[in-house]
Amino acid sequence: MFPRRLFPTILVALGLGILFSGCSDELSAAPAKPKAFPADAKVESIVLGMGCFWGAEKRMSELPGVLDVESGYANGEIEGSYEAVLAQEKALRFGMSRKRNHAEVVKVTFDSAQTPLETVLIKFWESHDPTQGDRQGNDVGSNYRSAIYTGDAMQNTVALKTRDAYQKALTQAGKGAITTEIAPLKDYFAAEEYHQDYLKKNPKGYCGLGGTGVKFPNAAAGYVSSVSPKLDAKALSFERQLVVFEAEACAFCKQFKAEVLDHWKSSLPVARTLNPNAPGDWKLEKALFATPTIVLFEHGKEVARYTGYNGDRARFWKWLGYQLLTPAQQKIAFAQGTEPAFTGSHLDEKRPGTFVDPITGAPLFRSDTKFNSGTGWPSFFNPVPGSITLHEDGALGMKRVEVRSASSGIHLGHVFDDGPAPTYKRYCINGNVLKFVPDAASP
Repeated sequence: MFPRRLFPTILVALGLGILFSGCSDELSAAPAKPKAFPADAKVESIVLGMGCFWGAEKRMSELPGVLDVESGYANGEIEGSYEAVLAQEKALRFGMSRKRNHAEVVKVTFDSAQTPLETVLIKFWESHDPTQGDRQGNDVGSNYRSAIYTGDAMQNTVALKTRDAYQKALTQAGKGAITTEIAPLKDYFAAEEYHQDYLKKNPKGYCGLGGTGVKFPNAAAGYVSSVSPKLDAKALSFERQLVVFEAEACAFCKQFKAEVLDHWKSSLPVARTLNPNAPGDWKLEKALFATPTIVLFEHGKEVARYTGYNGDRARFWKWLGYQLLTPAQQKIAFAQGTEPAFTGSHLDEKRPGTFVDPITGAPLFRSDTKFNSGTGWPSFFNPVPGSITLHEDGALGMKRVEVRSASSGIHLGHVFDDGPAPTYKRYCINGNVLKFVPDAASP
């Protein structure tokens, strides 16, 4: 699966493992070790294709009443192994074969006395996008097709009934036609061991968004929809708003929250959502495929997005900086540029307040540490503790000490040893990459 992933954060090293495959025409094709279920359970199984089986396995296992979820391959005309599926998809793409490829699937085994088949299928419909044909999000190919492979006529009837009901809900929401293949199960092969419980073994694995954000209508009694409501556009900033699209049990989403959102000081408003649709009647340029995805909206329309997060805060802030800063500011912030003397902002600013990072909003210098150096750039004798980092700079044939913002990493200026007491430092800063926030009592 990983050779096809375009999302950089899911390049997780896999152990070689032992490759094996089954060979059976029955739904009950067993993995290497037989699984025991409660003696009083009314055990039933159905095979479902929802794109990448890593995420599908995790989503379906969260449903109460589900006894087991196993990743596998189904209803193809080739050997049932991961490498065979990849090779067949490549052969189909280049017109070298006409054999039908397997779909990546999960075999869901559940206690139908506790959780009826209809409830299992409602979870299926809500947990992926069944309108995309031979793809699911960023994973493209017939092996990623949406599918329901049934074990008998009753399952087929329920599958068709739930499909028609969900199609009505999708149509009302402005979505397209369902492309899910509904057919009897012909062949099923359990996937290799390293694919089983993949996201439990690799909690920082692929965070696919999954789902259209459309609830199943009139869900079965006792079923709690996994779909979160869309953000209310009226509660957001129409002029400019940042929205973080997340998914449940997404380790990268939690990491982004802990490392970025929990320390948010930027003046740019930010909101989080588990629904993959734009707020209200706002517009996304294209569907989302992975989480977290951070989208910048202006006047209700997407103008930029940042997909994925793996702890590279500097990269995220640089992306946001290119959305918020002018070209002149970008040259200073990201290319170590310098504004001409006496041309920058805040040179004569004397009000009580704080000079902050123009991207993150983090405080950099207090106005009571500012002094008139006569150099033509705002100068300070002391930064806010922890607000800056210092770096050797040998550019232009000089030995200087560069000053960067600790929060965003942008270039601010340089520090020299010719300042006033008590520090005797002169932090010579480009005014155009400072934002001034006056104290509340200041006019």
